[in-house]
Amino acid sequence: MSPSVCVLFMVRDLIIESTALTKSYGPHVALDSLDIKIEKGSTGLLGPNGAGKSTFLKTILGLIQLTSGEGKVLGYDVRTQGNLIRQNIGYMPEYDALNPNMDAIHQVKYSGELIGMNPNVALQRAHQALDYVGLGEQRYREVSSFSTGMKQATKLACALIHDPKLIIADEPSNGLDAKAREFMLNTLEITVNEGQRSVLMASHLMDDVEKVCENIVLLHKGKLAAQGKIEDLKAIDKEIEIHVWGSAAKMEETLVDRGMKVRREGRVMRIGHNGEDTYNNILQTAADVGTQVRRMHDHEATLEDLFLVIMERLGHDVKSSEDLLGGV
Repeated sequence: MSPSVCVLFMVRDLIIESTALTKSYGPHVALDSLDIKIEKGSTGLLGPNGAGKSTFLKTILGLIQLTSGEGKVLGYDVRTQGNLIRQNIGYMPEYDALNPNMDAIHQVKYSGELIGMNPNVALQRAHQALDYVGLGEQRYREVSSFSTGMKQATKLACALIHDPKLIIADEPSNGLDAKAREFMLNTLEITVNEGQRSVLMASHLMDDVEKVCENIVLLHKGKLAAQGKIEDLKAIDKEIEIHVWGSAAKMEETLVDRGMKVRREGRVMRIGHNGEDTYNNILQTAADVGTQVRRMHDHEATLEDLFLVIMERLGHDVKSSEDLLGGV
């Protein structure tokens, strides 16, 4: 496996694909020869600030021209068929895209009309979309009176009004309290699992991505750093977690001296799984240094763990995703 790029997937129904997709602004290369294949379903778009996520989204929406390479969304060419792409996807932007002086029902109806829907049909669909996102009873309130969570839900309704095959959601839970965040993520989950729609979700919150998404695309400095199913990627670096008592620092030092990879926080250590002998080697090391192993089990990796492993391979010494993703 390459130290900088992992790609694990089986090609099925591709909703987004690119070949050597490149975008430069003068000498600055924002997207560097991206070969990406995104399947039908739910995919998280991750990357540090400046990784190229925003440029990638604008490119696949046909809003900015490529420098070189090719790209398709739902089979449409990003170079020449941007209008068709935008008519067939639902886009929920991170920025404030609502008219504060409109009530919610007419804001969502207007979004439908902008992509060519008949006004009567758009109105009917706006009622349905607002019910779906939990705003049925507030549909006649002005957007300016809405909380952040209600505004985010309205943006999602705008993206869903024409029943698109693909929803692109940029930081959908940004600024939401715990209750509104849970509702937003559950709605996106239902849209994928029950509505049989695809979602590309850009977020800096690992827990959110892991709740909604089955796959990830990780960009770094305009390049593809990792791509594939989250579960497959997490299996690349298996670890054993131990809880120890006494001489923890000596235990860590000895494990490292014996060629094992260790991540330690206090009395909890995670050791790289290098085969069945790893368990015996850990216990032997504990006996040699006089450390009690009070608990030992296979560690179930999270998306946060995967992110840290990939960033480490790219040469970044980070302790949490917030070190790089915070404020994206």
